Amino acid sequence: MTGGWFSQTGLTRLHEVMARHVERGDMPGSIALVARHGRAHVDVIGTRTFGDAEPLQRDDVFRMTSMTKPITAAAVMALVDDGSLHLDAPVDDLLPELANRRVLRSIDARLDDTVPAKRSITLEDLLTFRLGLGMVFAQTPYPIVEAEKELHLATLGPPYPPSPHSTDEWLQRLGTLPLISQPGEQWIYNTGAQVLGAVLERATGKSLDVVLHERILGPLGMGDTGFTVSPAMKGRLTTAYELDWQTGELAVLDGVDGGYWSRPLAFPSASAWLLSTIDNYWTFVRMLLNGGAHDGGRILSKESVVRMTTDHLESSQRAFASPFLGDTEGWGYCMAAPASGADHGTIPRGFGWAGGAGTSWRSDVDADFTGILFTQRAMGSPRAAEVYADFWKAAYAAIDN
Repeated sequence: MTGGWFSQTGLTRLHEVMARHVERGDMPGSIALVARHGRAHVDVIGTRTFGDAEPLQRDDVFRMTSMTKPITAAAVMALVDDGSLHLDAPVDDLLPELANRRVLRSIDARLDDTVPAKRSITLEDLLTFRLGLGMVFAQTPYPIVEAEKELHLATLGPPYPPSPHSTDEWLQRLGTLPLISQPGEQWIYNTGAQVLGAVLERATGKSLDVVLHERILGPLGMGDTGFTVSPAMKGRLTTAYELDWQTGELAVLDGVDGGYWSRPLAFPSASAWLLSTIDNYWTFVRMLLNGGAHDGGRILSKESVVRMTTDHLESSQRAFASPFLGDTEGWGYCMAAPASGADHGTIPRGFGWAGGAGTSWRSDVDADFTGILFTQRAMGSPRAAEVYADFWKAAYAAIDN
């Protein structure tokens, strides 16, 4: 195919690159989607699990982990569009557990060594991850990190094992912790999306899965996207693997039978718990690329999509976020967005995000290009980084200009 889409040579090369990773055992399989001008090319390679003789299928189910976050943000913005929520409003009324915050004097301070918060946490603070809480990456056992572990909140580290608490209990426990930074001042990853799940439940009086279905998943026809493995999905669920740092080999992170996603949770994570298929997720992405429209209807306003996909960070906040976002990406609402004033020569470019269990997505509006990669290998190892780097390099090289 030629004429501003993808070259056949480039698509063949993309297939060869991903097939090489599967053949040498980097992961059991992969599904790669590249799209331009609304048309998608999908390449399915390998199997659902190591040792499986049955080939991977296009409609097989993967764990989205942090690619859940943009869907959560979309549901929040749907409520903003209808006037149920307001971006600049404090969340104190909906979440009294997070009112009257105290803030640590420093990251290593005792939990009682605090100062008053200068203002309340707003809805936009949650969407932009500037509420004052989030993941801390340090070898030092800071008191705030140890306290979070004891409370079983699953918020300052990986999402698994999931928190056992109900939404009310989770919020009550979170509310016992001081903030790490003043609201609005610092970008810190992850916790904002989890709190947004509680906002959605409190604002609607419905469970999170129902809210997401009514506002986003149902209208988009994303029937294979949800928080638990339905009977219809079980036979299509892939096995997730992570690196065993002691042996250097891949080990099962989550299997098909009896795994983390096999049963409903008291408080499913709005930051990391959705399962989906490549076509379901592409439908969601296509809605954003269409300015919130889908099949003649409207899921989100154009303004909401712009806000979701536009960088909201100040330069100092991007510097603090560089371990996650590098030097060229900013942060929109629960996803990366091109940083204003940055050199965007690196790839991937555009808006989107990745999931720690092995998924990645970016939409580059300037090139009218979207790439989505699903694998079963968790991020966090050199070989995993190579998989993603090779995918994005080959995907961009396949563009026929």
